[in-house]
Amino acid sequence: MKSKLFRIGRWVAIVGVCGFIVSQFFGPAKTNPAVDASQSIESRLQLTPQVAAILNRSCNDCHSNKTRWPWYSNVAPVSWLVISDVDEARQNMNFSEWGRYTQRDVDGLLKQIYQEVKAGAMPLSIYTPLHPGSKLSADDVKILCDWTNAERARLAQ
Repeated sequence: MKSKLFRIGRWVAIVGVCGFIVSQFFGPAKTNPAVDASQSIESRLQLTPQVAAILNRSCNDCHSNKTRWPWYSNVAPVSWLVISDVDEARQNMNFSEWGRYTQRDVDGLLKQIYQEVKAGAMPLSIYTPLHPGSKLSADDVKILCDWTNAERARLAQ
């Protein structure tokens, strides 16, 4: 009986390892579309050096076309989650394609940044443990919230 369970367990392990290896060849592609600097958030809004640094450190990997793909984004099935999260984040808000948004979109996106940062919803809690320095401090939150309010007011004029 014990011998039979051992053989079954061994085959399950072999099939599992083979499945893991085969899965490395399938799944979505990682992309970093070309960036037109004239369309980026930096060229469309007034970013202070502090705001630019925070966005670069805590937001750009998901919300821009300048994603720095970590090593684990090459290992399925984790890679599928990472790529899916980046694709979804870019669809929601892309700092590299800021110029395609209407004034109404920009106002809504700035409001969304304010709300999500203030609520602690961004950056995602799944992201921060593996990306040292990406977690927003209270000062970072204040800087981003003050900036979004100032930009919304400036653009409303």
